Amino acid sequence: MYVVGRSIEAASLALLCATLLHSTGLAQKTSAKTPLEYANGLVGTAPLDDQKLIGNAPPPGEQLYSGFTSPAAMLPHSSTELGPINANLDLNFPAGVRAPYFYPNRTIFGFSTGAEDSPTIMPIVGDWTVPPERSASVYDKMRETSSPGFYSVYLDDYRTLAEMTATAWTGIFRFTFPQTEKAHILLDWGGGGGDIEIVNDHSLRGKSAHGNRYFVAEFSRPFRDCGAFKQIPPTGRRDSLLGDNVVDPGARTISGNFAGAYLRFATNGGEQILVKVATGLSYAMAEQRLQAEDPEWDFDRVKRQAEHAWAEKLNRIEVKGGTEKEKMLFYSCLYHSFASPRLVARKGDEFVVRGGKIEEAAYDHYGEVPFWDTGRNQIVLLTLLEPNAKLDILRSQFDMARERGYMGTSFHGDNAVFMYLGDWERGLKFDYAGVYEYLRKNATDPHGPRGYLAEYMRNGWISDIVPDGNPSPPYAGGKAGAATTLEYSWDDYALALYAKKLGRDDDYRLFLQRAHNYRNVFDPSIGFMRGKTEDGRWITPFDPKEPYYNFMMKEASGWSTLWLVPHDGQGLIDLLGGREKFAAKLDEFFNTPYTAKGICRDCTGVIGQYVQGNQPDQQSAYYYDWAGQPWKTQKLTREILASMYGSDRYGLAFPGMDDQGSTSSWYVMSALGFYPVDPSSPDYILGSPVFDQAVIHMGSGKDFTIVAHGNSARNIYIQSATLNGKPWNKPWFSHSDIADGGKLILTMGPEPNRRWGSAIDAAPPSMTVSSR
Repeated sequence: MYVVGRSIEAASLALLCATLLHSTGLAQKTSAKTPLEYANGLVGTAPLDDQKLIGNAPPPGEQLYSGFTSPAAMLPHSSTELGPINANLDLNFPAGVRAPYFYPNRTIFGFSTGAEDSPTIMPIVGDWTVPPERSASVYDKMRETSSPGFYSVYLDDYRTLAEMTATAWTGIFRFTFPQTEKAHILLDWGGGGGDIEIVNDHSLRGKSAHGNRYFVAEFSRPFRDCGAFKQIPPTGRRDSLLGDNVVDPGARTISGNFAGAYLRFATNGGEQILVKVATGLSYAMAEQRLQAEDPEWDFDRVKRQAEHAWAEKLNRIEVKGGTEKEKMLFYSCLYHSFASPRLVARKGDEFVVRGGKIEEAAYDHYGEVPFWDTGRNQIVLLTLLEPNAKLDILRSQFDMARERGYMGTSFHGDNAVFMYLGDWERGLKFDYAGVYEYLRKNATDPHGPRGYLAEYMRNGWISDIVPDGNPSPPYAGGKAGAATTLEYSWDDYALALYAKKLGRDDDYRLFLQRAHNYRNVFDPSIGFMRGKTEDGRWITPFDPKEPYYNFMMKEASGWSTLWLVPHDGQGLIDLLGGREKFAAKLDEFFNTPYTAKGICRDCTGVIGQYVQGNQPDQQSAYYYDWAGQPWKTQKLTREILASMYGSDRYGLAFPGMDDQGSTSSWYVMSALGFYPVDPSSPDYILGSPVFDQAVIHMGSGKDFTIVAHGNSARNIYIQSATLNGKPWNKPWFSHSDIADGGKLILTMGPEPNRRWGSAIDAAPPSMTVSSR
């Protein structure tokens, strides 16, 4: 008897081999990978390495900016992060962003144990030294893993595997040691200092020197002996740069700089010691959290819980097509998009409000929204994917405004209005009338958080101070007058529309008039936004290619800042002389080589004068949709996606700082094929989707599907489109088109269709109406 030409014995042998392969995990998976499996927490931790994309950054003696994302184990919006520290920040010169992890570094100094400024923990085999020197270990990059809710690394010097996972307020470490009599675990407060108390032979606790930060830590088995240590800061006489230290064997308490405890174990080869850590506003709160969220020693259960929480978020977008790398980058960026805002307290938890008062949270309370960064894009993505959480975010910002009397601004500009108006336009139900009073106060009270507001209201623009000698390239200080004027004009247009929706007609007219102030810093003689002195004269000399860090511009050049008018594409077209000249200016922007003399550490990820690594011009690739040349937006967005993300030798690079989810969110939405150029508007501007199909399971319960027929790395141009079954000839759509679910079908091709989406009346809306 034969089975398809083979003997029964041969068939049986094949079946046996297949069974063995499956049981040992060696069989190739036949099912597609899940979004969770695609997400890699190491994405964004490396810098670009192609010099033509980097520009002239960084300044000498500094490291090049990466995305500075965190590979730590954490939950969505979590304030609790358990992750690696491979930069000894206590011994580093201050430069740019002091990030604890930078992928190219090859030495682990310790691991974070929870929230920001939490104690540092480190497993060490053998002898050790007191921080800030720290006993570090090289580590094996091939054995480093970061996935949603989990981080793992092998410490070569100590032959120790370190794994970690997290809950909302707790974390659990699993250290697998070799056979040794000197398996140590060190835990310390770092340079901020604090108190450490060894409670018994399997637990310790501590309190930070500043603020209400407490922690408790429990160990899965008793330690053999222990002691305490701290640093004595240098006195400036004959000490080393680190000063001196105190090590007190057997001590149970200690306070001071780098106050910490050392715990010694004897271990067999492969023996695991687990450490559970929780933080809170008191020892009682930390202990309660530890017992409620992590009562046992089941590391794998906590890991599964974390993965489930992340899968619930990541599964909200399903994609088909694209390469494996594109799917890895997409879900990794989606993962990082949930980095902010941070959860401060769940409903029923205690948390600290303004003035140090402790209150009980009436809802899930979030921290500040970084409006200058994520306020350009991520706030819209969160509304699409998790509107219920977004309502708590709206409420959190509103309550903080009530506490301090002004709406939060976050770094630069006054962009909170983008979030509130944008969510109102997208149908979220909220007390928008109540919020308006604080948004309006920000915009009208010279004593509020808008810098130089009195000057802005008086002149319609903000000046800059020219330093003695007016060095070129100019100094990095200043008021960023031109850029701030543009930001406030954008804010004021959103406020005008907000006032109009409330029936506040006087305010509508006031803010609408101010929304045109961007014209006051446009110099028609050179075709650029430009700074002015207090007497209204144009600042000279002026080179639009120079990155004026805070002088006239904000972390950007004149070229980048020219496009900071997202609310009035048509108005900018008019200033530049019409659609053809506007498009020609964009062409020049993306094709003029970056040859700046001054160094802007934020200005990385360059295409011509365009800078993907910072916020001011990230929307400009979509401006061709206003210029009647949408095929150039389609080409550019695909180029940026392909060249700026994961193009380095590690496949992990970001073009610049992620800024708490901003750079990630740019990738997510652009890869889907659309972008909110003005997040206060309900409109989405079309680019070119990376995937053949994407289904967005919106938090409203409706699905929005994007299908790209014939899509490929070559077929990047939209030939035709339908939206909800009807022909669509506009390079944009509005939220109302998809609020009840929708389907956008695009037919893609290798050459531009210059007729599609190019008509004047097809352009996206602007404050200024086209005169045609």
